[in-house]
Amino acid sequence: MLNQPNTMQTPGTAYAGTAALASNKVIRNTYLLLSMTLAFSALTAGASMALNLPHPGLILTLVGYFGLLFLTTKFRDSALGLTFVFALTGFMGYTLGPILNAYLALPNGAQVVMMAMGGTAAIFVGLSAYALSSRKNFSFMGSFLMVGILVAFLAGLGAVFFELPGLSLAVSAMFVLLMSGLILYETSNIIHGGETNYIMATVTLYVSIFNLFTSLLHLLGFAGGDD
Repeated sequence: MLNQPNTMQTPGTAYAGTAALASNKVIRNTYLLLSMTLAFSALTAGASMALNLPHPGLILTLVGYFGLLFLTTKFRDSALGLTFVFALTGFMGYTLGPILNAYLALPNGAQVVMMAMGGTAAIFVGLSAYALSSRKNFSFMGSFLMVGILVAFLAGLGAVFFELPGLSLAVSAMFVLLMSGLILYETSNIIHGGETNYIMATVTLYVSIFNLFTSLLHLLGFAGGDD
């Protein structure tokens, strides 16, 4: 009589299988929602550009961003959270429209914008693919990223209020590195079960992409002759 293979699962392997299925579901839902929010953000940016709407300014941008982020976080476990995700990303798209119009008005503006878009896409796809394929745990980067983003944010405010273009460029370079690290960290967080809410995962990745794009836009614009 042939021996039957042992198909019994230990509690450990059963838990690992369940955790893997859960993380795969979060990854699938996150990238689906991320693609939808990026498309919606592009739509609102395009509308803002076509209507030549003015930029709301730093204060209104910060109030709108943090206010909508707070509401998204508060309702992250309900369907209402999806509404605020689209409100947040749509608002950020609107703020991006006037910025793009300003760059496109430059002699080499179209090239700068396309290079920034291409660079952002390459960095995001490359880092996401690496995190997903290697399955390395980048959770150790959490504290460093939190402190780095806070420092860069405060330095960015200082560059705006005191009109320091050199500091502004340094902040943009810092954000390119920090947002790249945040993409690795958040993707790893999803894979290893540190982030189980796809709405919050989407927001984190969207903000990373948005800041990465605007930072590259600033750096490339300066390199191309923008003051």
